[in-house]
Amino acid sequence: MNIKENIIATKTFDFALSIVNLFIQLKKENEFIISKQILRSATSIGANVEEAIAAQSRKDFIHKMAIASKEARETKYWLRLLEKSNLTSISMSNYLIEIEHIINIITKIIKTSQEDNTK
Repeated sequence: MNIKENIIATKTFDFALSIVNLFIQLKKENEFIISKQILRSATSIGANVEEAIAAQSRKDFIHKMAIASKEARETKYWLRLLEKSNLTSISMSNYLIEIEHIINIITKIIKTSQEDNTK
């Protein structure tokens, strides 16, 4: 496991924790639909990163990281939807900034892994 994997594993775990707390707050505001979607996709990011870390091959690693990337992008979509829909008074700004960082890191990891694969 290299340093990038440690960083992304930590970031995605911490992000998932923050989303669990957001989910609790959204439920208090009677928002049950989108909050469940965000909870599922956001917690899946880190789960797929963990699976990637334990991958049996470079191809498997890239595949799991690609799934994490898709889940991150889905999470960003739900966050943007919550932000623009006025379903909640909770600011989505920090969550959107963090998910953008996560997407960028995962994208870089995938690109680097694919480049290494062609050598």
